[in-house]
Amino acid sequence: MCRRPSRQQEEDQTMSATVELTKENFDQTVTDNEFVLIDFWAEWCGPCKQFAPVYEKAAEDNPDLVFGKVDTEAQPELAAAFGIQSIPTLMIVRDQVAVFAQPGALPETALTDVIGQARKLDMDQVRQQIAEQQAQQAEQQGGGQGA
Repeated sequence: MCRRPSRQQEEDQTMSATVELTKENFDQTVTDNEFVLIDFWAEWCGPCKQFAPVYEKAAEDNPDLVFGKVDTEAQPELAAAFGIQSIPTLMIVRDQVAVFAQPGALPETALTDVIGQARKLDMDQVRQQIAEQQAQQAEQQGGGQGA
């Protein structure tokens, strides 16, 4: 038996393929999903408005990925936590590791390419590289303190 969808269900279906990220749901979203793209934006930002349909199309073309949007005006704590200094800024988080972050509106072909590259990453290798960099930094900081 088919039932007419509720007004809320209809609104949910016509809403975008992106998720609004807030300080309340950000950590949970990144923790619960293997691959999250994040668009840091603001309503007053012209390039953000130009990038929005490109980002929306990519979300529709990649339904297996989570596409989130952070309104930097409404969520200044998130923007500050990630050191966002210009918008739009696109960030990709895989397995809770930021693997890409770049300010500027990307054209569709560039966004598709970045998503493809991020999909191909060997995350074990990425984690190993991060561990090696952290070890080098700790060694440099420890070595400069003298004996």
